[in-house]
Amino acid sequence: MAKKSGGRLVSSAGLVNYYDSEDHRAIHISPMTVIIATIVTGAAVFILNALL
Repeated sequence: MAKKSGGRLVSSAGLVNYYDSEDHRAIHISPMTVIIATIVTGAAVFILNALL
């Protein structure tokens, strides 16, 4: 089997190239922020369902 010159894995969906690139202009959200927002949203929905 011949080696590829780039040394990168070939992905059918291009995910390897996507995750290797860092775009400094993109919005970065920490995982803890997502978890906290999910908990707050879930609690708000639960409370609103209980009141209405």
